[in-house]
Amino acid sequence: MPLSDKAQEILERYWMDAVEQDADSLTVGQLGQDADEEALGELASEGLVVRAGEALALTDAGMQQARRMIRSHRLAERLLADLLETRGWQMEEAACRFEHSLCEGIDERVCTLLGHPSKCPHGRPIPPGECCQRQARGVRVVSRLSGMNPDDEGEIAYLVMDDPDRLKKVMAMGILPGMKVRLVRQYPSYVFDVGNTQYAVDERIADGIYVRVTQPAP
Repeated sequence: MPLSDKAQEILERYWMDAVEQDADSLTVGQLGQDADEEALGELASEGLVVRAGEALALTDAGMQQARRMIRSHRLAERLLADLLETRGWQMEEAACRFEHSLCEGIDERVCTLLGHPSKCPHGRPIPPGECCQRQARGVRVVSRLSGMNPDDEGEIAYLVMDDPDRLKKVMAMGILPGMKVRLVRQYPSYVFDVGNTQYAVDERIADGIYVRVTQPAP
């Protein structure tokens, strides 16, 4: 059964105040207003925390769950900040609601779309997922669209744009991670096929489209 919002908030608070501060445990008092006894009981019954008096520690399962929650929350913040240009308290409130929708699998798609960000908008680390690890290992060759040769074929891996409006434009065109792509030519603009549609973009956009090259030109 899914954890309650209050139970999830305790896990996130624990991760930030203990794990990221290299502390072995927290006291219930250190949780402040998040120290909801019902939520603590819920976490204990699920085998996610152990409690000895006022001392509270996460089990291995609790640590994994807290890590997933923090990753989802910070990815949600990045998505809201980078794509929707949401800032301040609005971003934080929306991220708290949206993170619960980032179930496993969807979070990797969001992470890939954002180019595997390492930090949230506040500068806090985003725990890497399996998609980040695969990318770091270089499981498949990834090239910028601008670095491909005519007739190279592949799959769009992720998008990295320094301008939110540019990213929105690319997404509105239907150029998304997972789409098959073939470069047609490089000059005077970058022309490529995605599905049954052909697009022409400038170098700034071509630089931000990363492709797993599966079939280099002969």
